[in-house]
Amino acid sequence: MEILKFLSALYRRRFLLVIIPLATVIITYMLVRYLPDSYISKSDIATGITDHTQQLPGTPDAQESQINQEFNNLIQLVLLKKTIDQVSYQLIIHDLATDTPFRKPSKVLEEYTPEEKKEALASFRKLYEERSEMTPTDKHRKKLYTLLKSMKYDDESLRGKITVYRVNTSDYIRIEAQAEDVNLAPYIANTLTNEFITSYTFMLKGNRLKTSDWLYRLLTEKMAAMQAKMVELKNYKIKNRVLNLDEQAKVVYGQIGDFETRRELNTRDMQGYTAVINAINNKFSATDRKYLEATQSQINNDILGSKAELTRLNEAYIRSNFDGRFRKSIDSVRAIIEEQIKTSSDKYIYNPMAAKANLVNEKIRAEVELELSRTNQSLITEELRRLESKLNGLVPHEAFVKDYETAIDVASREYLEILEKWNEFNLNGDASVKLKQVQAAIPGDAQPSKKMLLILLSAIISFVFCVAIIFVLYITDNSVQDAKQLADRTGAPVLAPIESLKNGTLDLKQIWLSSGTDMQVFKNQLRMLRHELEEAMGEGKLLAITSVKAEEGKSFLAINMAYAWSMANKKVLLIDGNFGSPNTTNLIKPAVMLEDILAGKAALPVPQENGVVVIGNKGSDASLPEMAAKEVIQEKVTALKALFDVIIVDTAAMEAMEKPKEWMPVTDSLVAVFEAGNPINSFVKPHIQYLTQQEQFVGWILNKA
Repeated sequence: MEILKFLSALYRRRFLLVIIPLATVIITYMLVRYLPDSYISKSDIATGITDHTQQLPGTPDAQESQINQEFNNLIQLVLLKKTIDQVSYQLIIHDLATDTPFRKPSKVLEEYTPEEKKEALASFRKLYEERSEMTPTDKHRKKLYTLLKSMKYDDESLRGKITVYRVNTSDYIRIEAQAEDVNLAPYIANTLTNEFITSYTFMLKGNRLKTSDWLYRLLTEKMAAMQAKMVELKNYKIKNRVLNLDEQAKVVYGQIGDFETRRELNTRDMQGYTAVINAINNKFSATDRKYLEATQSQINNDILGSKAELTRLNEAYIRSNFDGRFRKSIDSVRAIIEEQIKTSSDKYIYNPMAAKANLVNEKIRAEVELELSRTNQSLITEELRRLESKLNGLVPHEAFVKDYETAIDVASREYLEILEKWNEFNLNGDASVKLKQVQAAIPGDAQPSKKMLLILLSAIISFVFCVAIIFVLYITDNSVQDAKQLADRTGAPVLAPIESLKNGTLDLKQIWLSSGTDMQVFKNQLRMLRHELEEAMGEGKLLAITSVKAEEGKSFLAINMAYAWSMANKKVLLIDGNFGSPNTTNLIKPAVMLEDILAGKAALPVPQENGVVVIGNKGSDASLPEMAAKEVIQEKVTALKALFDVIIVDTAAMEAMEKPKEWMPVTDSLVAVFEAGNPINSFVKPHIQYLTQQEQFVGWILNKA
């Protein structure tokens, strides 16, 4: 339903939907008929981002998101103002320095003298060599920028004619340039390509140089820190006479273990020799021992001298950490002692001790070995103390050396990491610039004309725009267009819609006697309204007709309804109750006035057969209660009801709030006229609410539907 209403709204404005697009088409045609042809040239750049043949062996494959980001960065670099400015400079230099410019001189350029052109040419060449940017805010270059803009060589004008994109998912970036000249398009594309590659290479090398310098400084710092730690360790070892703590500790631990083993063996030897001597002594009596000591005093002195030499050699042997050079000397002294013991035994060939000679020799040998073992024991113990002291002295050196070695190890790793990065960076330096132009732009054919497309688009866009505007107006429209809307928004029934007459006639006889289609429809609607009002009024005879606002056709419908009832053989009285605006009185000019009847100056009108009796008013600003008392008014109304079948009162509109209210006490039924197309706004809503709350209110008449 809403769609049909919207289509109806479009139909009502069909002329706008035709005229506006037609005007737009005409204007567009006038604008585009001299539109020059367009040429497009394309230049392709290989980036090497996805080309594995240009990458170093072992380089991991990049993720798709990373690849897209790299391509987006390159595209943005192409469209940088700094890059496009270089193209602008070359274009204006070409046009200023040649007799065949790409574009006709602009009005600004035509005003230049030859000297000013030479000066501008030199300025643009300097800007190009310095790779400077052109900005309109620069006071010194404002004139040059104005010249560029007049020739449409400025960055904004060029950027609108340049398209840069990645070719599908390939390794190539395509630069498309559009221009009105067949040679200008490839010139822009190729120049932008070259300037981009040059700018990118310059920027990349500058960044790499800065990065390389930074890495080298960092590498130098790390190497100096590592060497400083090594020097500190070297000085500490020299100062504390430290060679190799691990080896030294290992040697000392070995010597301590060896000496402890020898001490245990020597202890067992001492215990054994002591036991042997005690056992031999127990076999001699006191007399034997005295004789033995008396006879052996001289030989014992010789043996003691040899034992002293053996002790000295053994001490040297132990202190030398059991050096094998002393072993032969020890064995030689042992042999001498053995000979001395044998010599002593020869003295007992014929004496009381001859039987115990072997025990004496054994005791002497045991005593020599015991004495030697005791000497060895003290030497071994002393050497163990020295070795333990030496080991304890290595412990703090070990801690300091470990700290220095750990610091050197950390510094070495940092140095090697930076060195690896620096070498890798320098290795990739030659392969970093991978951009190259693989397809130069060449002059192409003219593109298909867009004139018809632009004209068609202008028509479609203007038509859609008009439809959109009408739709917005339709959505925001608060007016009432049909009976259903009026009933829904007021909550009161609509008795009948009355269409407007195209000829706007007020001749009742012409309306009711005419056989035209419009008149016939109008008469049928009046008949339907008459029927609805008769059912709504019931036994009541006095019907008041009002409207929300003035000029809604209330008086016209009151006159027509009076005539409609007279055509139904009813005795009809029409009273003009609108004192402020007596339209019915002015139109019909009746002889009887309401003021005279209420004042008793005129008799009540007499009904006419097949006619309508009209009571007018004098059009004063008076109100009904001011003309007569309530009882008089009621008496006159009752008398008129006795004379007529239907009494219609044309009251004032509801905007004159008190005037129509004066008729409510004597009214049997009340009907209101609402003109189609009028909105229901905050001004109208209170009047509608008042009408719908009245008991006499029977419904609405939608006029001019």
